Amino acid sequence: MRSNSYDEMKDLLKKSKLIFEQSMENDIRYNPATSIQTKIQNGVDDDKEEEEDKLKSSPTKKTSSKYQKYKISGGILVIHGDTRADVDNITTDDKTAFQTTMDEFIEEVSDLVDFDELHLYKNSVEWGGKLIDDNITFLYTIGENGGVYISADIVKIDEDFLSIITKLEQYYQKFKSK
Repeated sequence: MRSNSYDEMKDLLKKSKLIFEQSMENDIRYNPATSIQTKIQNGVDDDKEEEEDKLKSSPTKKTSSKYQKYKISGGILVIHGDTRADVDNITTDDKTAFQTTMDEFIEEVSDLVDFDELHLYKNSVEWGGKLIDDNITFLYTIGENGGVYISADIVKIDEDFLSIITKLEQYYQKFKSK
């Protein structure tokens, strides 16, 4: 039995080497980290349906023909526009502002938060996430239907809940001014 297992492993190793050699001959190289980064940079999203559902449920319901995603310190900034030139305009100041926004939110509202992508449209901005401890999903919108939106499953209304809602509203005012 030991030799069978050894022979199987040897056979699998031989097959994987053959596949690797063939991929090198065809100049096919797969690096998961590079692949993910490329998808982010090119605006390719495997969860396209999920993103479309989010847009459908969004109060502003914006659509655009082009978008570009930028990964900034654990957050993702998505610029939407009608042309490729509209979405390629990101500056160091934009990146710094987004990073500062996330840092300030963590300091002022909640340190356990799972941020969604920040979407910049021509006439509006959307950003949200989930407050993990409180099980509250929030959405900030600036534009025609601007405001703070929340979603939660059976939440006890007490001082802690009212405090977090107040913090969300207060930070929204700061977010809107940026």
